[in-house]
Amino acid sequence: MIDDLEYNTEREHLIIPEYGRHLQKMINYAKELPTKEERNKVAKSIINVMGNLQPHLRDVPDFQHKLWDQLFIIADFELDADSPYPKPSKEELSEGPEPLKYPQNHPKYRFYGNNIKTMIDVANTWEEGELKEALVYTIANHMKKCFLNWNKDTVEDDVIFNHLYELSGGKINLKGSDEDLSDATSLMRNKKKYSNSNSKKSHHKKNNSNRNRKRY
Repeated sequence: MIDDLEYNTEREHLIIPEYGRHLQKMINYAKELPTKEERNKVAKSIINVMGNLQPHLRDVPDFQHKLWDQLFIIADFELDADSPYPKPSKEELSEGPEPLKYPQNHPKYRFYGNNIKTMIDVANTWEEGELKEALVYTIANHMKKCFLNWNKDTVEDDVIFNHLYELSGGKINLKGSDEDLSDATSLMRNKKKYSNSNSKKSHHKKNNSNRNRKRY
C-alpha cells in the first residue's frame, strides 16, 4: 500500500489552487474529449461546478466571464471549446503592469509632502483675486503646520514664505505681506486635541472591556 501513495510533489502543478485538484482533472478530461460538442457540454458543467464553489461571487458583475477565463487558464489555453465571451490569451496574462509615474522622486523639502507641491501648482493656474489669495494663505498655513510636525519647535513666517516662493517657481511671493500666518500654538493645538480624543476613546474601550469581563 505504501507504494501506491501519491505525494503532492509528484502531482501535476495546480494552476489555480483555490479550485482544487479534482476540478483540474475534470478540465484535463474535457481537453481529451474527441468532439467539440462533448467538450462544450462538459465545459458548461465545469462552469456550474466552479460557480458553486464561489457562491459569494454570484452577484458580482461579469462573474460568468471571470469563470470562463479561469477555465481556459486552468486548461493552459489548450481547451478547444466555445465560450460566450472572448477567450483570454497567454500573451495578455503574461503582460506586466505599466510602471507608476511618481510626481516627484526627490523633492527638496520632503517634510511638506507631494500634495503641497500639487496644491501650489494648482494655485499658479488661478487668476489673481480673493479666491487665489485665500488658497495661497491656506497652503502657507498648511506648510507651516507640516514644518512644525517635522521640526517640533517653531518657525518664522519668512521661512515659509521663502519656501513657498521657491516651490512655486517665483510665482507666489508673500515676502512683503503684512498678514501673518497662524501662530504655532494654535496649529499644534488642533493636533493635540485630536491625539487626546483618540487616547480617551481607547481608554474608554479598555474600561468597557474590563467592565464586561466575567468575574469568578
